[in-house]
Amino acid sequence: MPQAEYLQYGGQAIVEGVMMRSPRHFAIACRAPNGQIVLVSEALEKTWVGRQKWLKLPFLRGSLALVDSLALGYKALKFASNVQLDPKYQPAPADGEAPPPSQEMPSERVQDVAVGFALVAGLAIGLGLFLYLPNVLAEQLTRWGVRSSLEKNLVTEVIKITFFIGYLWGISRMPEVARMFMYHGAEHKAINTLEAEQELTLENCKAQTRLHPRCGTSFAIVVLLVSLLLFTFVPRYPFPALEGRIFLAATVRFFLELLILPLIAGASYELIRLAGKFRRSELVMALFWPGLKTQLITTNEPDESQIEVALTALKAVVEAETSGATPKTAGAHLIAATLPTA
Repeated sequence: MPQAEYLQYGGQAIVEGVMMRSPRHFAIACRAPNGQIVLVSEALEKTWVGRQKWLKLPFLRGSLALVDSLALGYKALKFASNVQLDPKYQPAPADGEAPPPSQEMPSERVQDVAVGFALVAGLAIGLGLFLYLPNVLAEQLTRWGVRSSLEKNLVTEVIKITFFIGYLWGISRMPEVARMFMYHGAEHKAINTLEAEQELTLENCKAQTRLHPRCGTSFAIVVLLVSLLLFTFVPRYPFPALEGRIFLAATVRFFLELLILPLIAGASYELIRLAGKFRRSELVMALFWPGLKTQLITTNEPDESQIEVALTALKAVVEAETSGATPKTAGAHLIAATLPTA
Protein backbone atom coordinates (compact mmCIF):
# COMPACT_ATOMS: atom_id res chain seq x y z
CA MET A 1 0.00 0.00 0.00
CA PRO A 2 1.49 3.43 -0.96
CA GLN A 3 2.50 5.61 2.00
CA ALA A 4 0.19 8.41 0.79
CA GLU A 5 -2.77 6.06 1.17
CA TYR A 6 -1.90 5.38 4.81
CA LEU A 7 -2.63 9.05 5.50
CA GLN A 8 -6.24 8.45 4.49
CA TYR A 9 -6.80 5.74 7.09
CA GLY A 10 -8.02 6.89 10.47
CA GLY A 11 -10.62 6.27 13.10
CA GLN A 12 -12.61 7.38 16.09
CA ALA A 13 -13.46 5.80 19.42
CA ILE A 14 -17.18 5.55 20.17
CA VAL A 15 -19.32 3.95 22.88
CA GLU A 16 -17.96 0.40 23.26
CA GLY A 17 -16.52 0.49 19.78
CA VAL A 18 -14.36 1.96 17.05
CA MET A 19 -15.13 3.56 13.70
CA MET A 20 -12.46 3.21 10.99
CA ARG A 21 -12.35 4.92 7.62
CA SER A 22 -10.28 4.44 4.49
CA PRO A 23 -10.18 6.50 1.28
CA ARG A 24 -13.53 5.16 0.03
CA HIS A 25 -15.13 3.18 2.87
CA PHE A 26 -15.88 3.22 6.58
CA ALA A 27 -16.65 0.50 9.11
CA ILE A 28 -18.06 0.61 12.64
CA ALA A 29 -17.46 -2.25 15.06
CA CYS A 30 -19.08 -2.29 18.50
CA ARG A 31 -18.93 -4.68 21.43
CA ALA A 32 -22.55 -5.52 22.24
CA PRO A 33 -23.74 -6.11 25.83
CA ASN A 34 -23.84 -9.87 25.09
CA GLY A 35 -20.11 -9.85 24.23
CA GLN A 36 -20.46 -10.13 20.47
CA ILE A 37 -18.89 -7.72 17.99
CA VAL A 38 -21.44 -6.07 15.72
CA LEU A 39 -20.07 -4.71 12.44
CA VAL A 40 -21.42 -2.44 9.74
CA SER A 41 -19.35 -1.45 6.70
CA GLU A 42 -20.34 0.88 3.89
CA ALA A 43 -18.94 2.97 1.06
CA LEU A 44 -18.42 6.64 1.85
CA GLU A 45 -21.00 8.84 0.19
CA LYS A 46 -19.72 11.80 -1.79
CA THR A 47 -21.79 14.87 -1.08
CA TRP A 48 -21.95 17.92 -3.34
CA VAL A 49 -19.42 19.65 -1.10
CA GLY A 50 -17.13 16.63 -1.24
CA ARG A 51 -17.16 16.70 -5.04
CA GLN A 52 -15.84 20.27 -5.22
CA LYS A 53 -12.17 19.91 -6.15
CA TRP A 54 -11.25 23.42 -5.04
CA LEU A 55 -12.28 22.54 -1.48
CA LYS A 56 -9.62 19.82 -1.47
CA LEU A 57 -6.78 22.30 -1.98
CA PRO A 58 -4.24 22.66 0.85
CA PHE A 59 -5.43 24.91 3.71
CA LEU A 60 -9.04 24.53 2.53
CA ARG A 61 -9.35 20.77 2.89
CA GLY A 62 -8.84 20.95 6.65
CA SER A 63 -12.22 22.56 7.29
CA LEU A 64 -13.88 20.14 4.85
CA ALA A 65 -12.25 17.19 6.64
CA LEU A 66 -13.51 18.51 9.98
CA VAL A 67 -17.11 18.77 8.74
CA ASP A 68 -16.85 15.34 7.12
CA SER A 69 -15.49 13.88 10.36
CA LEU A 70 -18.37 15.36 12.37
CA ALA A 71 -20.95 13.92 9.95
CA LEU A 72 -19.39 10.45 10.03
CA GLY A 73 -18.96 10.67 13.79
CA TYR A 74 -22.67 11.40 14.14
CA LYS A 75 -23.48 8.25 12.17
CA ALA A 76 -21.04 6.18 14.25
CA LEU A 77 -22.39 7.44 17.59
CA LYS A 78 -25.94 6.69 16.53
CA PHE A 79 -25.01 3.15 15.48
CA ALA A 80 -23.12 2.56 18.73
CA SER A 81 -26.04 3.68 20.88
CA ASN A 82 -28.37 1.40 18.89
CA VAL A 83 -26.14 -1.61 19.54
CA GLN A 84 -26.16 -0.97 23.29
CA LEU A 85 -29.97 -0.61 23.41
CA ASP A 86 -31.09 -3.22 20.88
CA PRO A 87 -32.84 -6.14 22.67
CA LYS A 88 -31.30 -8.75 20.35
CA TYR A 89 -27.80 -7.83 21.56
CA GLN A 90 -28.59 -8.09 25.28
CA PRO A 91 -27.11 -10.91 27.41
CA ALA A 92 -29.18 -14.09 27.62
CA PRO A 93 -30.67 -14.71 31.09
CA ALA A 94 -28.84 -17.21 33.27
CA ASP A 95 -30.44 -20.59 33.96
CA GLY A 96 -33.44 -20.20 36.22
CA GLU A 97 -33.65 -16.43 35.71
CA ALA A 98 -36.59 -14.76 34.03
CA PRO A 99 -35.71 -12.73 30.92
CA PRO A 100 -35.69 -8.97 31.51
CA PRO A 101 -38.80 -7.10 30.35
CA SER A 102 -38.50 -6.13 26.70
CA GLN A 103 -37.97 -2.44 26.07
CA GLU A 104 -39.04 -0.62 22.95
CA MET A 105 -36.25 0.89 20.89
CA PRO A 106 -36.57 4.66 20.50
CA SER A 107 -37.88 5.69 17.09
CA GLU A 108 -35.45 6.78 14.38
CA ARG A 109 -36.58 10.38 14.75
CA VAL A 110 -36.11 10.35 18.53
CA GLN A 111 -32.60 8.94 18.11
CA ASP A 112 -31.73 11.56 15.49
CA VAL A 113 -32.96 14.36 17.74
CA ALA A 114 -31.15 12.99 20.81
CA VAL A 115 -27.79 12.47 19.10
CA GLY A 116 -28.11 15.73 17.15
CA PHE A 117 -28.93 17.68 20.31
CA ALA A 118 -25.96 16.13 22.12
CA LEU A 119 -23.60 17.15 19.29
CA VAL A 120 -24.98 20.69 19.02
CA ALA A 121 -24.94 21.14 22.80
CA GLY A 122 -21.38 19.83 22.97
CA LEU A 123 -20.28 22.22 20.22
CA ALA A 124 -21.96 25.18 21.94
CA ILE A 125 -20.43 24.33 25.31
CA GLY A 126 -17.02 23.87 23.69
CA LEU A 127 -17.15 27.26 21.97
CA GLY A 128 -18.34 28.92 25.15
CA LEU A 129 -15.75 27.28 27.39
CA PHE A 130 -12.72 27.39 25.12
CA LEU A 131 -13.35 30.53 23.07
CA TYR A 132 -15.75 32.95 24.76
CA LEU A 133 -15.01 32.51 28.48
CA PRO A 134 -11.21 32.94 28.11
CA ASN A 135 -11.83 36.29 26.40
CA VAL A 136 -14.20 37.39 29.18
CA LEU A 137 -11.61 36.49 31.82
CA ALA A 138 -8.82 38.26 29.94
CA GLU A 139 -10.94 41.41 29.68
CA GLN A 140 -11.13 41.45 33.47
CA LEU A 141 -7.45 42.45 33.45
CA THR A 142 -8.61 45.97 32.58
CA ARG A 143 -9.82 46.31 36.18
CA TRP A 144 -6.25 45.72 37.37
CA GLY A 145 -4.86 48.38 35.09
CA VAL A 146 -3.68 46.09 32.28
CA ARG A 147 -4.45 47.91 29.03
CA SER A 148 -2.02 46.20 26.67
CA SER A 149 -3.85 44.28 23.93
CA LEU A 150 -0.83 42.03 23.49
CA GLU A 151 -0.87 41.00 27.15
CA LYS A 152 -4.63 40.36 27.13
CA ASN A 153 -4.36 38.31 23.96
CA LEU A 154 -1.53 36.23 25.39
CA VAL A 155 -3.45 35.62 28.63
CA THR A 156 -6.51 34.59 26.59
CA GLU A 157 -4.57 31.95 24.67
CA VAL A 158 -2.88 30.60 27.80
CA ILE A 159 -6.31 30.29 29.48
CA LYS A 160 -7.63 28.37 26.44
CA ILE A 161 -4.80 25.84 26.62
CA THR A 162 -5.18 25.51 30.40
CA PHE A 163 -8.94 24.99 30.15
CA PHE A 164 -8.55 22.40 27.39
CA ILE A 165 -5.94 20.32 29.20
CA GLY A 166 -7.90 20.62 32.45
CA TYR A 167 -11.11 19.56 30.72
CA LEU A 168 -9.46 16.49 29.18
CA TRP A 169 -7.93 15.51 32.50
CA GLY A 170 -11.25 16.00 34.30
CA ILE A 171 -13.35 13.87 31.96
CA SER A 172 -10.64 11.20 31.84
CA ARG A 173 -11.44 10.48 35.52
CA MET A 174 -14.99 9.44 34.60
CA PRO A 175 -15.25 5.63 34.26
CA GLU A 176 -17.30 5.72 31.03
CA VAL A 177 -14.91 8.18 29.37
CA ALA A 178 -11.85 6.30 30.62
CA ARG A 179 -13.24 3.18 28.93
CA MET A 180 -13.82 5.08 25.69
CA PHE A 181 -10.23 6.31 25.90
CA MET A 182 -9.20 2.62 26.00
CA TYR A 183 -10.96 2.15 22.67
CA HIS A 184 -9.15 5.28 21.48
CA GLY A 185 -5.87 3.59 22.37
CA ALA A 186 -6.99 0.43 20.54
CA GLU A 187 -7.81 2.46 17.44
CA HIS A 188 -4.32 4.00 17.45
CA LYS A 189 -2.64 0.63 17.95
CA ALA A 190 -4.52 -0.83 14.99
CA ILE A 191 -3.62 2.09 12.69
CA ASN A 192 0.01 1.94 13.85
CA THR A 193 0.10 -1.77 12.98
CA LEU A 194 -1.19 -1.01 9.49
CA GLU A 195 1.33 1.80 8.96
CA ALA A 196 4.15 -0.48 10.16
CA GLU A 197 3.08 -2.83 7.33
CA GLN A 198 2.58 -5.67 9.78
CA GLU A 199 -0.13 -8.30 9.68
CA LEU A 200 -3.26 -7.13 11.50
CA THR A 201 -3.07 -9.62 14.36
CA LEU A 202 -3.75 -9.22 18.06
CA GLU A 203 -0.11 -9.79 19.03
CA ASN A 204 1.27 -7.29 16.50
CA CYS A 205 -1.31 -4.73 17.56
CA LYS A 206 -0.60 -5.12 21.29
CA ALA A 207 3.08 -4.32 20.67
CA GLN A 208 2.30 -0.93 19.09
CA THR A 209 2.18 2.40 20.91
CA ARG A 210 -1.20 3.87 21.77
CA LEU A 211 -0.05 7.30 20.52
CA HIS A 212 -0.37 8.54 16.94
CA PRO A 213 0.73 11.86 15.38
CA ARG A 214 -2.45 12.27 13.27
CA CYS A 215 -4.78 11.98 16.25
CA GLY A 216 -7.62 14.44 16.79
CA THR A 217 -6.06 15.31 20.16
CA SER A 218 -2.85 16.37 18.42
CA PHE A 219 -4.90 18.35 15.92
CA ALA A 220 -6.63 20.24 18.76
CA ILE A 221 -3.30 21.01 20.42
CA VAL A 222 -1.84 22.26 17.13
CA VAL A 223 -4.92 24.47 16.66
CA LEU A 224 -4.38 25.93 20.14
CA LEU A 225 -0.67 26.55 19.54
CA VAL A 226 -1.22 28.12 16.11
CA SER A 227 -3.94 30.27 17.72
CA LEU A 228 -1.42 31.32 20.37
CA LEU A 229 1.00 32.46 17.67
CA LEU A 230 -1.64 34.21 15.55
CA PHE A 231 -4.30 35.59 17.89
CA THR A 232 -1.72 37.10 20.23
CA PHE A 233 -0.87 39.64 17.52
CA VAL A 234 -4.37 40.24 16.13
CA PRO A 235 -5.55 43.70 17.33
CA ARG A 236 -7.88 43.17 20.26
CA TYR A 237 -10.13 46.18 19.72
CA PRO A 238 -11.16 46.73 16.08
CA PHE A 239 -13.21 49.64 17.48
CA PRO A 240 -11.57 51.78 20.21
CA ALA A 241 -14.94 52.21 21.96
CA LEU A 242 -14.87 48.51 22.94
CA GLU A 243 -12.02 48.93 25.41
CA GLY A 244 -13.26 48.70 28.98
CA ARG A 245 -16.64 47.20 28.00
CA ILE A 246 -15.86 43.67 29.14
CA PHE A 247 -18.69 41.55 27.76
CA LEU A 248 -19.17 43.52 24.55
CA ALA A 249 -15.44 43.43 23.82
CA ALA A 250 -15.31 39.70 24.59
CA THR A 251 -18.30 39.04 22.32
CA VAL A 252 -16.81 40.96 19.37
CA ARG A 253 -13.48 39.19 19.91
CA PHE A 254 -15.29 35.83 20.06
CA PHE A 255 -16.87 36.32 16.63
CA LEU A 256 -13.61 37.67 15.19
CA GLU A 257 -11.77 34.55 16.33
CA LEU A 258 -14.61 32.38 15.05
CA LEU A 259 -14.16 33.89 11.58
CA ILE A 260 -10.41 33.23 11.60
CA LEU A 261 -10.70 29.74 13.11
CA PRO A 262 -11.30 27.90 9.77
CA LEU A 263 -8.00 29.28 8.46
CA ILE A 264 -6.22 28.10 11.60
CA ALA A 265 -7.91 24.70 11.32
CA GLY A 266 -6.78 24.47 7.69
CA ALA A 267 -3.17 25.28 8.55
CA SER A 268 -3.23 22.88 11.52
CA TYR A 269 -4.60 20.10 9.32
CA GLU A 270 -1.68 20.50 6.91
CA LEU A 271 0.78 20.36 9.82
CA ILE A 272 -0.85 17.17 11.13
CA ARG A 273 -0.59 15.59 7.66
CA LEU A 274 3.11 16.45 7.63
CA ALA A 275 3.50 14.86 11.05
CA GLY A 276 1.93 11.67 9.73
CA LYS A 277 4.06 11.69 6.59
CA PHE A 278 7.35 12.25 8.44
CA ARG A 279 6.54 10.37 11.63
CA ARG A 280 9.88 8.52 11.43
CA SER A 281 11.73 11.83 11.79
CA GLU A 282 12.84 12.53 15.35
CA LEU A 283 12.85 16.28 14.65
CA VAL A 284 9.25 16.26 13.41
CA MET A 285 8.10 14.17 16.37
CA ALA A 286 9.89 16.57 18.72
CA LEU A 287 7.93 19.47 17.20
CA PHE A 288 4.67 17.59 17.79
CA TRP A 289 5.66 16.51 21.29
CA PRO A 290 2.86 18.53 23.03
CA GLY A 291 0.14 16.75 21.05
CA LEU A 292 1.64 13.31 21.59
CA LYS A 293 1.99 13.88 25.33
CA THR A 294 -1.61 15.11 25.57
CA GLN A 295 -2.66 11.76 24.12
CA LEU A 296 -1.45 10.20 27.35
CA ILE A 297 -4.64 11.72 28.77
CA THR A 298 -7.02 10.89 25.91
CA THR A 299 -5.85 7.31 25.37
CA ASN A 300 -5.56 4.41 27.79
CA GLU A 301 -3.98 1.00 27.29
CA PRO A 302 -6.72 -1.20 25.81
CA ASP A 303 -7.43 -4.80 26.72
CA GLU A 304 -7.47 -7.61 24.16
CA SER A 305 -11.23 -7.45 23.64
CA GLN A 306 -11.03 -3.76 22.72
CA ILE A 307 -8.12 -4.33 20.35
CA GLU A 308 -10.19 -7.08 18.73
CA VAL A 309 -12.97 -4.56 18.07
CA ALA A 310 -10.55 -2.05 16.51
CA LEU A 311 -8.99 -4.73 14.31
CA THR A 312 -12.43 -5.90 13.17
CA ALA A 313 -13.29 -2.40 11.94
CA LEU A 314 -9.88 -1.82 10.33
CA LYS A 315 -9.84 -5.18 8.55
CA ALA A 316 -13.27 -4.41 7.11
CA VAL A 317 -12.14 -1.17 5.45
CA VAL A 318 -8.82 -2.64 4.29
CA GLU A 319 -10.71 -5.53 2.70
CA ALA A 320 -13.12 -3.09 1.06
CA GLU A 321 -10.26 -1.04 -0.41
CA THR A 322 -8.24 -4.01 -1.67
CA SER A 323 -11.23 -5.80 -3.18
CA GLY A 324 -12.38 -2.60 -4.88
CA ALA A 325 -15.97 -3.12 -3.82
CA THR A 326 -18.20 -2.52 -0.85
CA PRO A 327 -18.03 -5.52 1.51
CA LYS A 328 -20.93 -7.93 1.65
CA THR A 329 -21.71 -6.64 5.13
CA ALA A 330 -22.68 -3.23 3.72
CA GLY A 331 -25.75 -1.82 5.40
CA ALA A 332 -26.29 -4.86 7.58
CA HIS A 333 -25.68 -5.02 11.32
CA LEU A 334 -23.88 -8.35 11.29
CA ILE A 335 -22.05 -10.18 14.05
CA ALA A 336 -18.41 -10.34 13.01
CA ALA A 337 -16.98 -12.23 15.98
CA THR A 338 -17.85 -13.63 19.38
CA LEU A 339 -15.65 -13.67 22.46
CA PRO A 340 -15.12 -17.17 23.87
CA THR A 341 -16.96 -17.74 27.13
CA ALA A 342 -14.82 -18.15 30.22
